[in-house]
Amino acid sequence: MRKALRWLLALTVLIGTLSTAGAATAAEPEATGSTDIKERLLSVPGMSLIEEKPYTGYRFFVLNYTQPVDHRRPSAGTFQQRITVLHKDTARPTVFYTSGYSVSTTPRRAEPTQIVDGNQVSMEYRFFTPSRPEPADWSKLDIWQAASDQHRIFKALKGIYSENWISTGGSKGGMTATYYERFYPRDMDGVVAYVAPNDVVNREDSAYDRFFAGVGTKECRDRLNAVQREALVRREPLKEKYEAAAAENGYTFTTIGSLDRAYEAVVLDYVWGFWQYSTLADCADIPADARNATDDEIWTSIDTISGFGFYTDQGLSPYTPYYYQAGTQLGAPTIRFPHIEKKYIRYGYQPPRNFVPRSIDMEFEPWVMRSVDTWVRDNARHMLFVYGENDPWGAEPFRLGRGARDSYVLTAPGMNHGANVAGLVAEEKAFATARILDWADVAPSAVQENPAAAKPLAKFDAKLDKRDVEKQRTLRP
Repeated sequence: MRKALRWLLALTVLIGTLSTAGAATAAEPEATGSTDIKERLLSVPGMSLIEEKPYTGYRFFVLNYTQPVDHRRPSAGTFQQRITVLHKDTARPTVFYTSGYSVSTTPRRAEPTQIVDGNQVSMEYRFFTPSRPEPADWSKLDIWQAASDQHRIFKALKGIYSENWISTGGSKGGMTATYYERFYPRDMDGVVAYVAPNDVVNREDSAYDRFFAGVGTKECRDRLNAVQREALVRREPLKEKYEAAAAENGYTFTTIGSLDRAYEAVVLDYVWGFWQYSTLADCADIPADARNATDDEIWTSIDTISGFGFYTDQGLSPYTPYYYQAGTQLGAPTIRFPHIEKKYIRYGYQPPRNFVPRSIDMEFEPWVMRSVDTWVRDNARHMLFVYGENDPWGAEPFRLGRGARDSYVLTAPGMNHGANVAGLVAEEKAFATARILDWADVAPSAVQENPAAAKPLAKFDAKLDKRDVEKQRTLRP
């Protein structure tokens, strides 16, 4: 098979081995003699049913799974972690998906699940409600504990779904899939990480400045920059609109500190937010002459892209776990604004600390991302990273080193934070699809002979395969 893939020699590859980190693992499901998948799932110790939802051709379960709060001290307490199972057939491969945030309780199929025509297990990231210990010991929210959550789920379900497993996720979910592979490299048969940022050195963010200096076209960049600047020039009259909106909607600003801080944070997210979720064609919707635009036009453009509700207490609260992680391990970008005079910027890009209640202690660990980056470069195996050409988060991507074995970094031209395999150029799309099929051990003979013939094994389903990137209007992956 691999000899047939030499036509893509420009791609870098990597392999590696790392013994799995120690963690408590779940017992194998008890033998029940039943072939009913619900009974088999519920025979797993610690598994309980929330609900089952019908979907043609599948069975879809929303479940709770009992997890240790601290995998290093399993006796120190537990919490209930939500997972979902989209069941097709135990004879098919399984895709392990996480967004890195909350789990959707609506049946959805990640792109690799459609490609391999398999089952899908989806995990809610620890500390996102309702999968949060009570009381919450925030020191137990780190990438190793989360990877250990996945490891226990995999060990618990591998006895039911015994065929090959592929882990996947987009954005923070792509990061999560990568960290899981770093700590438990023997669990999965392949990894597909979409648009996963890799902030190796948190204080060095010049890559983002270079990205914004060249993304798209000059005309589009100039339009966006002018609207952003104008919103700061008109801070006082537009803040009056913000105060009225806050009163109408019951917004408060305790966490970030003031409405003024929230206002500037929203405005400074504007250009980033546009490129993260929009395309070059959407530049036509940006006011062409910001200086002569009305206050309402400037407000509407900023609100549509950044969202004035998102740095309020009400907007930040659901994402406290993300900002906690950004301020303790993941890192967060800081960019410059050369098109805006310093007198108009009071706070600049604010650190994650400003978006987490002060009652929660935080301390940044700069070695964590360096460790992951080193491991990926030197040790990863069967890993595919997909980025979007116009996505700001791709400015600091994962890269592969000389130890590369059957691992790849591909970029979808013109795509944003919703980049996927389907958006790659034709040759790379077929190649990536062939590798995923091979890792899942379901590559048809025709694909083994000719990777260019690779395509998803399952037909596209408009509801099940809905993959529009979810807009997160605050600055986060």
